[in-house]
Amino acid sequence: MNRIKEFLRGLSFKQILLTLTATVCLLLWFGLTIWSESKKNGLTDQTAAERWSEEDDAAQVTCFFTESAQIDKNEIRSFEAKLDKALLEASITAPSENARLWADAYSGVGKLTLSSGKTSLAADAIGIGGDFFLFHPVQLLDGSYFSGHDLMDDKLIIDEDAAWQLFGSNDVVGMQVMVSGIPHYIAGVIRREGGRFQEAAGLDKTMVYASFETLSELGTTEGVNTYEVVMPNPVEDFAYTKVKEAFGIDETDMWVVENSSRFGLKSLLTVIAEFGTRSMNDHAIHYPYWENVARGWEDVLALTLILRLLFLLIPVILGTITVVLLWKRKRWTWRTVAQFSLECKDQMMERYRGEKSKWKYF
Repeated sequence: MNRIKEFLRGLSFKQILLTLTATVCLLLWFGLTIWSESKKNGLTDQTAAERWSEEDDAAQVTCFFTESAQIDKNEIRSFEAKLDKALLEASITAPSENARLWADAYSGVGKLTLSSGKTSLAADAIGIGGDFFLFHPVQLLDGSYFSGHDLMDDKLIIDEDAAWQLFGSNDVVGMQVMVSGIPHYIAGVIRREGGRFQEAAGLDKTMVYASFETLSELGTTEGVNTYEVVMPNPVEDFAYTKVKEAFGIDETDMWVVENSSRFGLKSLLTVIAEFGTRSMNDHAIHYPYWENVARGWEDVLALTLILRLLFLLIPVILGTITVVLLWKRKRWTWRTVAQFSLECKDQMMERYRGEKSKWKYF
């Protein structure tokens, strides 16, 4: 403790101020880094690859389509066949006989009208196909997810607001509602995500999840506007490139995002470089709420990255200046360092010989 006090007394006010500045900047850098990582990990719609494979060898890729692209189930099936062929040609196989090599989902946004007795509710809807809830593990309050692969297309997941409006309770799993006169059943009740970005992206209204068949046949929709896949990514951009090639759609009608890397250093630096102009969307694409939320967080995390780099750069510069000054004021040479090293070596050898002589008579 006394040595620390003596050391501090030996420092000038300028040295103390610079040391405190460097320390505060490092603490701010560390705090912003932890905060950024927690926010990225909290975006579960963007982390399907991490849940799919613990080996960090998978990627999540999403395609967004314009209405003029006219994507339907047949186009999806054609793409899946091309994807299988591409993976086979790349000699990529499943780790075991029963394991799946990849998983996908497609969806479209629209509106549905649900009726229960005398109550009717018009709600925003997501029509799903494939393993949608693998990519979007919405928080269930009761019930279970359903799959777009189910034989029956009569299941719905509603949020708790819809449950109260239709039934006056959120304990409604298994209950029947009518969609354009066709009976459907409540598979689950979810808690709608809250937050400024979520509300701005469209989650300030009642939300219903239905099969894509239900939405397209009994509701209103512009068709499939989102396709998502999680698949092997043995080398950088492999999954991204194969998905773009397999769909083969003109880039004016399709926008492709590799979700797994969109919050990495390289991607965020690209966001910074395109800041302002990236908001000028010249694609006639209706982004779903989760993509709008992700794009909002891209902007925030890009600005946070600038602050992180700044807070890291300041102590690096101060440290470099300190090292340079110490070097200029040094009172030693490389010869004295070499002599000191040789002396230490000789002392260690003498000590070793002394210890060895003590034991040779035993």
